[in-house]
Amino acid sequence: VQLQAFGGGLAQTGGSLRLSCAASGRTFSSFTMGWFRQAPGKEREFVAAIRWSGGNTGTAYANSVKGRFTISRDSAKNTVYLQMNSLKPEDTAVYYCAAEPGRLITSQIQDAENFGAWGQGTQVTVSS
Repeated sequence: VQLQAFGGGLAQTGGSLRLSCAASGRTFSSFTMGWFRQAPGKEREFVAAIRWSGGNTGTAYANSVKGRFTISRDSAKNTVYLQMNSLKPEDTAVYYCAAEPGRLITSQIQDAENFGAWGQGTQVTVSS
């Protein structure tokens, strides 16, 4: 699976951005895709994930973004989106999309080590 991320940029506090992650290559009926971010001097952290198996889809969010960010997918385009609203300066980071075949369970989904495919990062900068 190859991933390509789009949509980073500069936003003001309270503004919005939408990130996209397009997947290509082998597809799976059961899959998990997620977004992680890494700010300067900090470790990579989980942001959000979406997992699906057959007709069932579930999402998960870090507490820091819950209520502000929404992850979704367009199965026809093999693309996952991260809609980021009410942005804060602390959201500034390089955002990475990740994917793993299969439906990761809740205890696995926040650990970057459980994702085998990664896209290039896209910079998100939120000015105060």
